[in-house]
Amino acid sequence: MSQEIQLRAVSYDHPDAVKLNDQVQIEYQVRYEGEGDVTFLDPAMFSPPSGLYLLAYDAAGAPIASGGWRAHEANDEGYADGDAELKRMYVIPEARGLGLARRILAALEADARAAGRVRMVLETGDQQPEAIALYLSEGYTMAATKFGHYRFHDSSRCMTKPLNPGA
Repeated sequence: MSQEIQLRAVSYDHPDAVKLNDQVQIEYQVRYEGEGDVTFLDPAMFSPPSGLYLLAYDAAGAPIASGGWRAHEANDEGYADGDAELKRMYVIPEARGLGLARRILAALEADARAAGRVRMVLETGDQQPEAIALYLSEGYTMAATKFGHYRFHDSSRCMTKPLNPGA
């Protein structure tokens, strides 16, 4: 089935991206019994070369997974110069287990590396054990210091991965 899946770069405010974002927000609301992820995201943050937003489409042309990265420099939210932050990694329930998250993650890491970013960072939560397991299996480690909008929340889990190990 993976040959039938196409990854396409789209804008963060593309209608299909909005549709998947609405779905992931509902999932966040259920998992965390709250309002979802209220991190401010502007579509321009995902415009190359300072970011990228990808959607996976099935053979019928339906959007089934998403993910993006946006550039950061050192700031008061705990990011460091050269960071690329993963955002909105999501696979619809019907398409889970097909390797789509790994495929999108690899494409985002490669793009961020090509854009000169030195570290991929992400913020997830303790109610997303499958996400944590995915990132750990892909070489991410828990960050020594939390960053991002939810850095002061107990349920927040921040992870990092160097994009140019040994460089």
